[in-house]
Amino acid sequence: MTTETLNVEAAVRERYSQAAQVRQESLCCAVSYDRQFLDVIPQEIIDRDYGCGDPSKHVRPGEVVLDLGSGGGKICYIAAQVVGPTGFVIGVDCNDDMLGLARQHRQAVGDRLGYYNVEFRKGRIQDLSLNLELLDEHLVANPIHDVRDWLRFEEHANLLRDTRPLVANDAVDVVVSNCVLNLVSRGDRSRLFAEIHRVLKPGGRAVISDIVSSRDVPRELQDNPELWSGCVSGAFREDRFLAAFADTGFQPVELIERQSEAWQTIDGVEFRSVTVRATKPQTNGNHDGVSVGLNVLPVTMPLAAGSCCGPTGCC
Repeated sequence: MTTETLNVEAAVRERYSQAAQVRQESLCCAVSYDRQFLDVIPQEIIDRDYGCGDPSKHVRPGEVVLDLGSGGGKICYIAAQVVGPTGFVIGVDCNDDMLGLARQHRQAVGDRLGYYNVEFRKGRIQDLSLNLELLDEHLVANPIHDVRDWLRFEEHANLLRDTRPLVANDAVDVVVSNCVLNLVSRGDRSRLFAEIHRVLKPGGRAVISDIVSSRDVPRELQDNPELWSGCVSGAFREDRFLAAFADTGFQPVELIERQSEAWQTIDGVEFRSVTVRATKPQTNGNHDGVSVGLNVLPVTMPLAAGSCCGPTGCC
């Protein structure tokens, strides 16, 4: 199998559908969370949480938060408590099993909090304009039988993007994500960063925890579907991860947390967790793809080398 034939989305979807049902011990890194926010969250969600950092601790009261790849909803439900009743949290995921897990507890969590400020939407994080549930409804009513039907389907998808976007332009204060950007295929990554920039308000920020590599991931690792879904094959090279934000127009770009010891070392490549904060400038000037300067402030994460991955041992 090669990267040309490997279907990254299918590999990730299958693995995380399984992970929504039965916890997967090898998915991403063990992370400690502030226990005061966990009491209202059902254990089922905690057990099926997969990540490598805690971007929710960089959220502020009253903000509108967008969580990319929200999975079972743990970060969303933590952020909901931080932003409080005057804030709002949107979780976006394209995996039906994970969305089902997150949504089934929304009422119960809201009852415990005394307010309801979380919503889960179905979409791909590299295409935050397209509401996949609205597209599903159209497809049921208008099945595809031939090329003409397919073209009409594409036209309707573009209409939905324009008139009923999943997340509107300049709509959120902070975009968070926990070990999900690396799951997006390499060909979609420029669009992914552009979408993050689009939905943020001027002056808003992205706080992203993800896995990065010390050097380019070898081809044989990139071609492994299990390693793709395990946050290895798709890891960004660390310097390129920071540069991707800058090249999209974010400034400053700050490395605010970095795992001191490697989480894994495979074929001489070190993989570790980092958290990046990238700010969308207050005014949007013309951006011609010229890289802006990086303001990198390294901070060591308190994670031990070789710490177990998956929910075992996590808060």
